Amino acid sequence: MAPAALGGFLADAKILLAEDEGALRRALARSLAKAGCQVTVARDGAEAVQQLEGGPFDVVITDIKMPGVDGLGVLRSVRERDLDVPVILMTAAPDLRSAMDGIEYGAFQYLTKPFELNELDRIVAKAVGLHRIARMKRSALELGGLGANGAGDRAGLEATFQRALGSLWMAYQPILRAQDFSLYGYEALLRCSEPSLPHPGAVLDAAERLEKLTELGERVRRAAAEPIASAPERGMLFVNLHTSDLECPSLYDTASPLSAIADRVVLEITERASILNISDTREKVARLRALGFRIAIDDLGAGYAGLTSFAHLEPEIVKLDMSIVRNISREVTKQKLVRSMTTLCKDLGMLVVAEGIETPEERDTVIALGCDLLQGYLFARPGRPFPDIEL
Repeated sequence: MAPAALGGFLADAKILLAEDEGALRRALARSLAKAGCQVTVARDGAEAVQQLEGGPFDVVITDIKMPGVDGLGVLRSVRERDLDVPVILMTAAPDLRSAMDGIEYGAFQYLTKPFELNELDRIVAKAVGLHRIARMKRSALELGGLGANGAGDRAGLEATFQRALGSLWMAYQPILRAQDFSLYGYEALLRCSEPSLPHPGAVLDAAERLEKLTELGERVRRAAAEPIASAPERGMLFVNLHTSDLECPSLYDTASPLSAIADRVVLEITERASILNISDTREKVARLRALGFRIAIDDLGAGYAGLTSFAHLEPEIVKLDMSIVRNISREVTKQKLVRSMTTLCKDLGMLVVAEGIETPEERDTVIALGCDLLQGYLFARPGRPFPDIEL
C-alpha cells in the first residue's frame, strides 16, 4: 500500500485517543490533527468510555496501562458498541497476557512505545481504510441476504464422502481482464459425481462434520494444479481455501504440486468461514507469500462482516460475491456500494474481481464501476480443462 494512497484516509477521520501521560497525549493529538484527523482526547480509560457515547469513531487509540479503566477495558467497551471499529493498543511494557487479551477482543494492532509519529499515521490510515470496507461489507450482507448451505443427511455420510473423494474432479472457469477481455487466469472449482452430495457446499459440509476438511483440501489442491502446470499460456490459477486449510502443514510444503507453480497461484480464502479460530494467521500468510502465492478474499459481501479478514490477510485481490453483482445494472444501492468498494480497494492496492456476471448489462455496469477482473456464465460456464471463452 503506497503511503500517498493511505494518506488520503486520514482526512477528517474521527479518532478517539486515550493516553494518561499528558505530554505524549498532546504530541500524538497534534500529529494526528496535522495529518487531517478530527481528534477527541481522553485523559484516562474512564473518560474514553464516556467519549464513546458521543461517537461514532473511525479508530480508537488507547494506552493499555492506565489508572481505573485500562486499555483492555476501553477495548471491551468499544466492542460492546461496535464490532468493526479498529482499536490500536499502545504499551511501553508489552506482555503476552495483554497481547492475547487484545487479540481475543479483536485489537487491530499492538504498538510498542516508543514509536515514530509517522508510523502511527500510517497505521491509523490503514485502519481507517479497512474500517470503511468493513462497514460496506455489512451493507453488502444486508443486500445479499444469503444464508448458510443446509447440511446433508448424516446417515451414511462417511461412505458417501469417500465416494465423493473417489469421483472428485476440478472444473475451471476463466477470469478476464476488464480492460480488453483478455484471459487473466482460471478459478479451479470442486466437482464430484456423488449424487447424494450434489454440490460443492454439500461436500464441504460433509467434510466438516466428519472432520476431514484437511483431507479434502489436500485432494483439491493436488487436483487443481495438475492441468495448469502443463499449460503455461493459461495464466493465473485461483484455488479456494477453507480457513482451516491454513492449519494444514502440506499447504506450506515446497515439494507440493501447488507450490511448484506458486508464482501463478492465487489462494482464495472465503469469507464464509471465520478466520478468528486460526492461530498466527499473519505468520501463516507471510509463509505462503514467501513461497510465491498471492492471497485473495473470496465471497466479499456474503460472509462474515468486520475487518478481521482484511487486517489478517492483507489480500492482493478481492472477489465480490455474485449476490452483489446480480442485477447490479438495475439496483442503484448495489452500484453505490461497488463503486465505493472498488475505489477503496484500489487505494489499498487490491485488484477487484466481479464474479457471477450473467448478462451484458451486469458486465458493462461493473466495468464502469471500476472492477478490474470479470468472471461469470456470460463468458463461460465452469468445465473441464479448459472451457472456451464466449465474448
